[in-house]
Amino acid sequence: MTFNGTVPGPLIIADWGDSLVIHVTNNMKSNGTSVHWHGIRMLNNTQNDGVPGISQCPIAPGETYTYKFKATQYGTTWYHSHFSLQYAEGLWGPMILRGPATANYDEDLGTLVLQDWPHAPIFGAWSNKQAWGITHELDNLLINGTNTFDCSGVPDSGCVGGGKKFEVVFQPDTKYLIRVFNVAIDSYFHFSIDGHTLKVIAADFVPIEPYETDSIMIGSGQRYDVIVEANATAGDYWLRGGWVPAHTCKGVANSNPDGMTGIIRYDRKLMGVSDPTSTSTVEPPKACLDEPRHSLVPYVKRNAGTVVGTTVEDINVRFTHAGMFKWTINSSSLEIDWTEPTLKTVDDTSIFPPGYNVLPLDRTTDAVIDQWVILIIENAAVALYGGHKWDGKTDIFQMENPPRRDTAMLPAHGYLAVAIQLDNPGAWLVHCHIAWHGSMGLALQVLESAELITVGGTERNILDETCSTWSNWWNGISPWPKEDSGI
Repeated sequence: MTFNGTVPGPLIIADWGDSLVIHVTNNMKSNGTSVHWHGIRMLNNTQNDGVPGISQCPIAPGETYTYKFKATQYGTTWYHSHFSLQYAEGLWGPMILRGPATANYDEDLGTLVLQDWPHAPIFGAWSNKQAWGITHELDNLLINGTNTFDCSGVPDSGCVGGGKKFEVVFQPDTKYLIRVFNVAIDSYFHFSIDGHTLKVIAADFVPIEPYETDSIMIGSGQRYDVIVEANATAGDYWLRGGWVPAHTCKGVANSNPDGMTGIIRYDRKLMGVSDPTSTSTVEPPKACLDEPRHSLVPYVKRNAGTVVGTTVEDINVRFTHAGMFKWTINSSSLEIDWTEPTLKTVDDTSIFPPGYNVLPLDRTTDAVIDQWVILIIENAAVALYGGHKWDGKTDIFQMENPPRRDTAMLPAHGYLAVAIQLDNPGAWLVHCHIAWHGSMGLALQVLESAELITVGGTERNILDETCSTWSNWWNGISPWPKEDSGI
């Protein structure tokens, strides 16, 4: 599956403050789709968030949907289908929203995308997981969509083999901005460049106080903007995606774990000639965690305001048949109905099916303007490297200029506390970005201030028409059943 015929899809570039209008036509014959704009704050614009079953019905085959939003943030992100496992088949692309930086650089090298890749169709792997509970081992790891691979180990997969390494040429004494991010199905990455230091200046869409490190940990959906100075001895150096092994991040499996490498060269004439001989001095990670919290200091300071509520959501697993399991949040797995998205029905009901996993968050009636809720997500399903459960105390939370980001790692057998400002009425998806887990129901909806959600006029007509067209196709000639959570 592709956007405009390529994987990755076309790079979308805009400036901070621009208004974007993006037309998406579904040319697939037997699939619906939608496009989500990862991490982009849709302020008073929930209808353009692009999540089927939540903010819209899927786009039916042959139909076009137009997304409209303003770039109120700047930095690096990506867009991807939120329809089942489509992004794992290649339906994604990079985005750059240009703006200021917290450190100087000479040249923007653009995006450097880390991903895992199966050579067999991902929906076949999903069927095996459903039927037999088999954990599918992904075949390869790519940097900007390319790598080498020996196909002899994956017969009858359509794998061609060969390929090439990603390569880039450095000019000495030049400072390069590199926008590194992870679009993996099931992999956590440990990024480094032999012989070079990384100066990290942004995490997701948040500019941070610059800090230097020899490597960074990157979870699925996360982005880091780093500056790399070409000040090493002229030569060739390995750029390492640094796949994190299963014993560190439980359950992750890949058959080419050491092959996620690209090449930095100081001489263009040597491109494609020989491999580097550099070695890494970076220590492998001992735990499956984000970059240290004390490193991720937002450059523009912001404090959380008045906390008007705290809610705890427990994640666990529920076994079904033949060893298969579903992820649960407070004993319920997400299971949405594509024909009845939350945004379409919210005017008519306040009671949703249990599988919608709706968490209502409402402002209090007092005069406090800056109201927040703390969402605590506890991981009771995976016990590997410790961590601890929340003890019920709120005085331990960092309320003054805490790290801000749209994607964070939930520690094994630990918890993640997220402060949400109640200033954006809408239906919003909170989910695990490991593709398997999302399809297995590891998600909930935050329904913020339902009575204040307004989708009217032309926007309401578009919502209703999209749902009508989708329902006609889905209930008529659709050749495939819905086999996962829908997101």
